[in-house]
Parts: sequence; structure tokens; C-alpha cells
Amino acid sequence: MTRFITCTFILLLTSIAPDVDASYGYYVGKNLTADGSVLLGGTGEEPSSHWLEIVPRQMHPANATITVGATASASLPARLIEIPQVRETFRYITMNYTSYAGFPAPITNGGLNEHQVAIRDIWSPSRDELVAMTPSDQTGPNYSDLARIALERAETARQAVEIIGALIDEFGYTTYGGNSHLIADANEGWVVLEFAGGQGLWVAERLGANDVRVSYPGYIGDVPADYLSRDDWMGSPNLIAFAIEQGWYDPDPAQPFNVDKVYGLGGTMRHPGTKYVSPQVLEEEFRAMAPVTPEAMMAMVRDPRIADDHAGYGQVAQLRDDLPHPDLALLWVAPTGSVTAPFLPWWIGTRDVPAEYGQHRYLTEGSGPNFINPDFQLREATEFAGRVFKRLMYYTCAYPEELLERVQGTLQAFEDNTRSALPHIERAAALAYAAGEPAAAQALLTRESHARAAEALSIGRDLVAGIGTEVRLRHGIPGVPNAGDINEGGPAVSCLVGADPDRLPADRAGKR
Repeated sequence: MTRFITCTFILLLTSIAPDVDASYGYYVGKNLTADGSVLLGGTGEEPSSHWLEIVPRQMHPANATITVGATASASLPARLIEIPQVRETFRYITMNYTSYAGFPAPITNGGLNEHQVAIRDIWSPSRDELVAMTPSDQTGPNYSDLARIALERAETARQAVEIIGALIDEFGYTTYGGNSHLIADANEGWVVLEFAGGQGLWVAERLGANDVRVSYPGYIGDVPADYLSRDDWMGSPNLIAFAIEQGWYDPDPAQPFNVDKVYGLGGTMRHPGTKYVSPQVLEEEFRAMAPVTPEAMMAMVRDPRIADDHAGYGQVAQLRDDLPHPDLALLWVAPTGSVTAPFLPWWIGTRDVPAEYGQHRYLTEGSGPNFINPDFQLREATEFAGRVFKRLMYYTCAYPEELLERVQGTLQAFEDNTRSALPHIERAAALAYAAGEPAAAQALLTRESHARAAEALSIGRDLVAGIGTEVRLRHGIPGVPNAGDINEGGPAVSCLVGADPDRLPADRAGKR
């Protein structure tokens, strides 16, 4: 706990960036990991229910279309349009959610597909002038559409970027103010920025085996003038020309085109960033811990400096180039903010998701004014894992000095035990695939994923009961404040010791 107290207190005293809802992502190249895999982790930050879904490979009619974009009720108004669907879409795992103004549900920030293409969607603000010039009837895929379509169609990270760029070039882009995607496969990564303004501006930078990238928000720095002819860059043809036209960039060879300074927040998105710790600091921490393990990535995703009530879930993709079968591609998912929720293994070959981890009414858009649909009643009768671990967060984050280390230790012990069983499970599944028994392999993976999910829910239930009783006996549950609003009225609920300097332990309050 000392690390969180002292480090964050220094940062809070020197520079506190505005509190925002802004998903984050971490990339670590394969030369910097313990097993040679590429690691991609992060979360989505939305005030919404989040639920796990495994979407099967599907065939579509020749003239099928999909609806993309947003509606007039979005913060930057838009129109929905239809674009062509491809004949076949790939299998993928994702966390869906429902609530983002004007963006039709289900919405996603990415996930993992059967070709080990992993995607994280991350906020990345465009400069005010671009936001202001965004057409009021903008059309084209939105951030969620781009992530989902890339998961459905891409066999490599590079191909995912090409798909995103081609969609923007052909159909436009529906923005809420600027966005990015962090994309990886077993060999490389890419960061893609999509800008507001209705000009179809986008740029992508390749991340290699020795690279680390933390997007919070997503950023890219200097872009070479010959980006269109290079193998490690992509972008819209007008990327630099439009900035020159607007008078935002003088094409001086001594002054490279810094896309963050020209189209973003003036060069501040890597440092100081947007919250209690900057992307630059986190990148330095990742490099210092190399070789990075999957469990180290999980620890960073659940780090209290970043993971709070805004974090709707946690994800870590371990992208391996030695898989004996594509169905063994693995995505670790925490059912809500991972600061107090366990990571669970979900293989692409898993057939389905337990009802407890699927969609429920809790925080689902439109559920408040309505009674339940009878067709949904038995699913709603099941316990919702997201709600169980959210309750654990609220108990723990009320008194993190007393409870956080204990709760996270319990979750990490569960994860360690799960990891120790994975080699045996994957060997057995690989033997079944090699013997021409894919149904048996998928049944095994499904049984094991479900068993871990049930065990995690039991642990969560016990922690809520035990810690809840302890909190009631030691501290009590306060009444509702006078004229109190149950919705957010201040900073997010957080387990970050030191986020409020008044709550720092007395022996650390003056330390720098």
C-alpha cells in the first residue's frame, strides 16, 4: 500500500488533471514480456451495466447491412446510416454495455477475436476547433462500430487498422469529440487516432516488439512527412494538408508534424495526461518491471491510481504465437472494476457465458422507468456478478487503508491458482483438437471457464458478506444525506489512498 500512498500524493500535490470518464489501455511488446507474448490490457469507463458476450462466427446474406453511427441525442448530433456487412464475420469475446448518449446499444470498447486480434477503445480528445466544426448531421461508424467491425473482420492487427481507416475514408466518422484504438496481435501493436471535425482525419502508428504504450488518453507524437509510404505508419491522405490549410501547422523541416500538438491538447496527452498518474509515468514503470508477466499486467490494470468506480471491467489479452489451436486464444476479464474484482479466463473456444456474467438490468439504459420483459425474468433472477463485485468495491473503497490489501490478496490468490491450472487444461484441449474432437475440446474449455466463474462468484459473495459485516460493526452505515442525490455529485468512488489528502494516514501526510 505504501507505493500507492506516497506516489499518488506527490502527483496530487503537483498536478491534478480534471476527472474524466476515459477508458485506458496498456501495450507491452513481446521482447519485454516473460513468455514472449504480446500483452494488451485495459478497461472501459462508462456509467453503464457491462456484460460478457461470446459472439459466434456467422454467415450473412449477400445484401446484408449494419447500422452505424449515432442519433441526434448524442452530445455531437449525428445520423444513423446503413453500410454493407461482409459475408462472414469472426468469433470474438467482448464486454458490451448500453449507456452512452445517442449511441445505440449494445456498445463495445473491443475484446479479442479468433485470430488473436485484441482491441481497446480509448478516449483521445481533439482540439476545440475540430469539435466545433463537426457537422450536426455527421455520419459514419462510431468508436464502438469501428472496434466491433474490426473484431469481426481482421486477421491481424495491421488489417484491423486498415479496416478502420477504410471505413472512415469511405463512410466518414461519427465522433463524440475524438477517440483512439489500441490494437495488437501476437506480433505487433498499433495505436489509431480518429479526430473530430468531419474531415475524415485519422492516423496510426505501429508498436513493435520493444515498445510500451499507455493510452490514457490515446496519443501519438511526431508523424513523419512520408507517413503514407511507410510500413510503420498509416493515415488519411489529408492528415497534414488540412492542418496547413487551417494555419495550425507550418511545414518547416525543423519542426516535425506533432499530431498531439496540432490536433490534440497541445502536446499534453502523454504527460501530464488526464488523471492522477500520466501515461509517461506508467510506461516507465512497465519498462522497469520487464520482463512483464500477465499477472503484472493484471496488477497494473487494477492499480488504484487508475481503476475506480468508473472502470466498468478489466481485460488482459495474452497474445501468443505458439497456440496449438485458435480456440485457445485467451482473454482475462474482470466482471467490473478490477480494483476489487477477479480476472477470469475465457477462451475463444468457450461455447457460452454463465447467466450470472451475462446481461442484467443493473445500470442498463432504460431499465429505471420500465418493468421487466417477462422473456428476461429467469436471467434477471440469477445473481449478477457485476453487481456482487461492485458491492465489494463500495465496501472496500470506503475504508481502503483497512480492506484493500486484504481483498486484492484474496483475488490474486484465486488468480494464481487459476493460472497454475491453465497449462494442464490447454494441453488436454490441444490433444482433443489434434485427435479431431473439437466438440470435446470446446466442452472442456467451457466447463473450466464456467467452474472458475462460479468459484469467483462464491469468493465475491463471501467477501461481501464478511467485509460488509465488519464495516457495519466497526463503522456503521450512514443515513441518506439531507437532500442527497444518489447519483454522482463529486469525485468517483476510489480505493486510491491519498486521493483525498485529508484521509491520508497522519504519518504520511507530510511526506513527498
